[in-house]
Order: sequence, then C-alpha cells, then structure tokens
Amino acid sequence: MKSPFYTAEHDAFREMMRRFVEKEITPFAHEWDEAGEFPRPLYRKAAEIGLLGLGFPEEYGGIPADQFMKIVASQELARAGAGGVSASLMSHSIGSPPIARAARPEVRARVLPQVLAGEKISALAITEPGGGSDVANLSTRARRDGDHYVVSGEKTFITSGMRADYLTVAVRTGGEGAGGVSLLLIEGDTPGLSRTKLKKMGWWASDTATLHFDECRVPATNLIGEEGQGFKIIMQNFNSERMGMAASCTAFARVCLDEAVAYARERKTFGKPLVQHQVIRHKIVDMAQKVAASQALLEMLAWRLEQGESPVAEICMMKNQATQTMAFCASEAVQIFGGAGFMRGIKAERIYREVKVNAIGGGTEEIMKDLASRQMGL
Repeated sequence: MKSPFYTAEHDAFREMMRRFVEKEITPFAHEWDEAGEFPRPLYRKAAEIGLLGLGFPEEYGGIPADQFMKIVASQELARAGAGGVSASLMSHSIGSPPIARAARPEVRARVLPQVLAGEKISALAITEPGGGSDVANLSTRARRDGDHYVVSGEKTFITSGMRADYLTVAVRTGGEGAGGVSLLLIEGDTPGLSRTKLKKMGWWASDTATLHFDECRVPATNLIGEEGQGFKIIMQNFNSERMGMAASCTAFARVCLDEAVAYARERKTFGKPLVQHQVIRHKIVDMAQKVAASQALLEMLAWRLEQGESPVAEICMMKNQATQTMAFCASEAVQIFGGAGFMRGIKAERIYREVKVNAIGGGTEEIMKDLASRQMGL
C-alpha cells in the first residue's frame, strides 16, 4: 500500500532488504526452525547490507535511520515468516542501545563496532525467574569489590542467551526499588557465567536461555551509565522495542493474509476455488481490515516520534493492537488452510506458534493496558 511517509531512500532500502530475505532467510526458515538455530554467518551477511547498523552512531559503524527505515527493516524481515530468526538476528537492537547511549567511550569503541559488523552478538538480560516485567524489583545482585562488581543471580527467557558475546544485564547495586537498579555489560566468557538452553512454543530458531551468574567478577568500567540509573535507561529502551515489535507483528499478520489468499485461490472445495465461498472472502476482508488499521496507527506513531513526541500510552496500545491483529490473522489463516494449516512447514503455522511470545515479550498485554491507563491519567 502506498504511504506518504516513505521516500525513495526508504523504497530502495526495502528492495535491498527484500532481496536479502528472499535469498538468505526464506529458503531456509523451516530447516532452521526444525534445527533450533540458524548459522552464525547470517549476522555478518546482515551487517554487510547495513541492517545491523540501523540507528546506531556512524563512528562505530552505524547508519542514520529514521523510524520509517526501522519499520521497513522489521517488516521485510517478517516476510520470511520466521520470528525466531528475526528475534535473535536483531537482539542487538535491544541489547546495544544502552551501550551506545550510556557506556563509557572506551567500552562503546570496543564493543559496538564488533556487534554492528556481525562479528559479535549482543543481548539484553533483564527478566528473572521470580519476576517478568517487574524491573524495579529484580534481585540479581552486583556488589562492589574494588575495581570490580561481583554478580550473583539468574536471568531467564533471554533471546540470544546461548550465543551472546555481550550481555547488557540489569542488576541491583543498591537498595529496594527502581533506584537500586544499575546496568552492567557482562562478557560472555566471564568466569562463573553458565547458560541453560530453553525449549519454547515458538521462535524455535532463536536460542533462548536462562543465565546463571555465580560470583562473576565484572570490571567496574563496564557499568553502563551511573550506579542507580539503570531503571531509567531500561525505560528509554522500551518505546523503541515496542515499536519494533508492533511493526513485526503487523507484518506477520500481513504474511498470514497473503499466504491465506494465495491458498484460497488454488484450493478447490465443492467444485470451486475456496476463495469463491462467501465465508472465506469475509475472513480475508476481516484480516485485511485489521492489518490496514494496525499499519496506519503504526505509521502515525512513527511520525509523531519523528516530531519529537513520546506518546507512551499510544505505543502501548499499538503494541497490543499489533499482537491482537497477528493473533487474529494467524488463527484465520490456519483455519482457511484447514488440515494443511496444522502441518509444519507453512508460514502461517509457524507464525501461529509465535503469537504468544509477542503478546508477552516487551511487556504483557495486561501491563500495556495498565501503563497506558496511567499515562492517560486514569
């Protein structure tokens, strides 16, 4: 669909992204999902087309990018219908912004060029076994010991957790509540760090782990920002993360729509193509309506962010809108496919398994509603 928000530069990047996805991801998506991982060289290939550097400082290998360039990247990646690949390939988009924003210059210069070149993998580690989105009450502790912090605790559901070379970890350096939270950069080969691979409903190609920190000694220079300022930095990350998720979910919904339409035109029942049955046409229109509405809201919010606004309530609602659209379209697509939709190998089946992780990750649907209501003064 034509949109007034995209320039010739956006369109050119879209074409490059589309060729990359069609060549490097789509043909292998099912194979990688079944294998539970994708080849590490994919990071370097993504870096070569500028995907990994989007929005990061040029001095470290980044590329200037507005909100719409990021939408293009997320939505073209989604065309492969492989959320697990997208999640791990782009885990640096939530793991590295705090480094770029608040780490010491020498740490930024050491870490970011490697990550943006696809040589190293970056991940964000906040969630703990005893609490999900309750960041202010996390319990992983880092005590100061001379020139180091000594870290003990656990993180779980960490995307790229098994392979990450750099972990941006939320720790408690002070007392209770948000004021006691700090961020540390912990390197993947730190003694005392161990990892346990997790099996999941969806995102099979994405490595997801529980991280165990047993008296890990981390240089104090790896502190990101000031002590006690971690909660603020984490919150700054959320708008971008939720916008990225909303863009992807809307695109996954469109993938389900496109795949369902193509199948309905080919499949014949009761002597005519499936698409000629009124009930199927109505399903398709309902799907298309929800996708168009979600995309319109997404682009308007992107425009507002470009104007310097911070529409937190609307972004929370957008995240819910997009995940609900994805859930609806994935369900309807599988229903249109019938028995074939229950078989592994088609995009709609894979996306159907990935619905819930999007509705939970980055803040659950319930938390999004509560945060939006508070922002609205309710």
